[in-house]
Amino acid sequence: MFTGKTLLITGGTGSFGNAVLNRFLATDIGEIRIFSRDELKQDDMRHFYQREFPEYSNKLKFYIGDVRDKQSIDKAMRGVDYIFHAAALKQVPSCEFFPIEAVKTNVLGTENLLQSAIDHGVKKVICLSTDKAAYPVNAMGTSKAMMEKVIVAKARTVDPEETSICCTRYGNVLCSRGSVVPLFISQIKEGKPLTITEPSMTRFVMTLEEAVELVVYAFQNADSGDIMVQKAPACTIEVLAQAVKEIFGSEEETKIIGIRHGEKMYETLLTNEECANAIDMGNFYRVPADKRGLNYDKYFTDGNLKRVELSEFNSNNTELMDIEQVKEKLLTLSYVRNELKDWKN
Repeated sequence: MFTGKTLLITGGTGSFGNAVLNRFLATDIGEIRIFSRDELKQDDMRHFYQREFPEYSNKLKFYIGDVRDKQSIDKAMRGVDYIFHAAALKQVPSCEFFPIEAVKTNVLGTENLLQSAIDHGVKKVICLSTDKAAYPVNAMGTSKAMMEKVIVAKARTVDPEETSICCTRYGNVLCSRGSVVPLFISQIKEGKPLTITEPSMTRFVMTLEEAVELVVYAFQNADSGDIMVQKAPACTIEVLAQAVKEIFGSEEETKIIGIRHGEKMYETLLTNEECANAIDMGNFYRVPADKRGLNYDKYFTDGNLKRVELSEFNSNNTELMDIEQVKEKLLTLSYVRNELKDWKN
């Protein structure tokens, strides 16, 4: 499906963008465009791929811009076949203090991106969301929830044969930029206590490769307006910290610092309401869009007994991994293996 095609990745200098490059660069894809506002990260990325993958680096094109500015998106959009939209403000505490900035990027930026994609005849757009968008209690989650509403609403306005728009929703990505595992490793190397917010707090966990596969699965299987969710395991923050300590042979203590601004005790990937309509696809759930119009006089409802049988899919009622399982998952990550090798040397 990607043979000879042009893929645009917004927020492409981040962890997800680099993971997508690793997944696609050596394939027969035609061109990958990296769109972001950070010129230094783009320059670092350009030189890395020119040095490490010279035979493929000519497929890589860089565009400076911001999803808040539709004109800058339009310049990168000409000739694009597919889009992975990963540009976002993602840090929960910073969005709590600057909520309007989260709205500008996550909500209005997505509207700009989707409208530009429609205007330029892009065939398919996959937008990345988060478990924090389900039952949101913080500004970051609320902005992502509104982003999802923009995506579904936009999907209703365009012929899916011309532009198909869908969304993926997933939990914490291990070792992504700004996540907790690199912090734990840094604290171990510096001989400092590992800081955890609340030991019993649970979070969904997945690798970057799993996040990319979810997006590719959505690209291949989702209908326009769908939200695609991967069935992910979870663990407590205490188990995650202990797993990192055991991998690195650390005896450092853990220090409980308390829950930060806007944090939940557990996260939700599917709400009760979504469970009533979600389609089980094996390792994934598909939540189809409600395609009814505003004229509700045309509809009547007899009720839905299925709603009684289902409950939300959250990080407390999914599979909870133990320390050994978390260690096994962490050791699949090249970041952890490289840090461990450096630590031993």
